[in-house]
Formats: sequence, C-alpha cells, structure tokens
Amino acid sequence: MRKLYLFDFITLDGLFDGPNGDLSWHNVDDEFHDFAIDQLNETDMILFGRRTYEMMAAYWTSETAIKNDPIVAGMMNNLPKLVFSRTITKAEWNNSQLIKENVAEEISSLKAEPGKDIAILGSSHLAVSFTEQNLIDEFRIMVNPVILGRGAPLFESLSRRLRLRLLRTRTFKSGNVLLWYEPSELK
Repeated sequence: MRKLYLFDFITLDGLFDGPNGDLSWHNVDDEFHDFAIDQLNETDMILFGRRTYEMMAAYWTSETAIKNDPIVAGMMNNLPKLVFSRTITKAEWNNSQLIKENVAEEISSLKAEPGKDIAILGSSHLAVSFTEQNLIDEFRIMVNPVILGRGAPLFESLSRRLRLRLLRTRTFKSGNVLLWYEPSELK
C-alpha cells in the first residue's frame, strides 16, 4: 500500500504563507536540493490544490527553473500530478489530471495501488481537507528559522484536534528542521 504524505515549509510561528503569499522566506540551499531529489525519487505522484498547482506549473516549466535546478525541474515536470479544484476546467501541465469529485474514493484507490509514495506539496487548503478525511499517512513539516509575525497558518481552517506521533527529525546546516509525524489517532 502506498503512503500519502504532506510536505510543507512553515515558519517558527507556524505560518505557511507570508503576507500576500510571500514565500521568499523559504530557506533553500544545496543540502535542501539534495533532500528534495531524494524525496522525489521515493515519490511517483504529486497532488496539488489549484493555487499551488498554478504556481508550481508556472515555475517548474520556466527557463529559470530548468537552468538552475534541472534535476528537480525534470522530476516535477515528468511525475504524474493530480490537481484538485472546483474552479479550473483543465490541467495542462505535463502529466496532470484534474479531479473535481469523489476525492476520498480516488485517494483511497490510489493508495491501494502498488507504487511509491504519493506527495501533497504545499496546498494548505487541500492538506486541511485531506487531514479532515484522515487521508494523510505522514506529515513532513520543514520548520524554517524565521518568524514572520503575520501570514497564513498551515492548518488554519482545521476543525478538530489531531494528535501526531513524531517518527524522526533531521536538522539541516541552514537551520531548517524537518519533522516527520504520523497521525497517532489512526494507528
């Protein structure tokens, strides 16, 4: 059975987005790029909400991304992607498919298939929706050593408490700390 994991950056004060969607605080270096490649090598499908999908599609298909980070750009452009949205009518990024309904059934079916892990990257609204439906098997949260003071919390609209069990940690030279959790209520 495949595992569905969420990977997201947050600030020390728990914010996912800075004011006006600012992501310039993301602490990314060569060590992180190596980690990203390793993580994508263990993943064979990426899930996005509309806003993150549009941002990622615009960036990873750009000449800048292909020139500056060709390995990750190649992986991001070639991996199968599902975008969950009620507002867009088509998903044009390479290997993308639009999902509008029967979301829980679609995810359960994908998780039952053989293969590598499935990732949600960014996509805070999708992460909350999937958390509410108990679809996420692992939370991988990269805490950046910055406090913004204002912005959007990652799980801002979550309607309930979810207890997590820490699986492992990794400290990066940049000061980032990656935390792996699993929902303890489901085990």
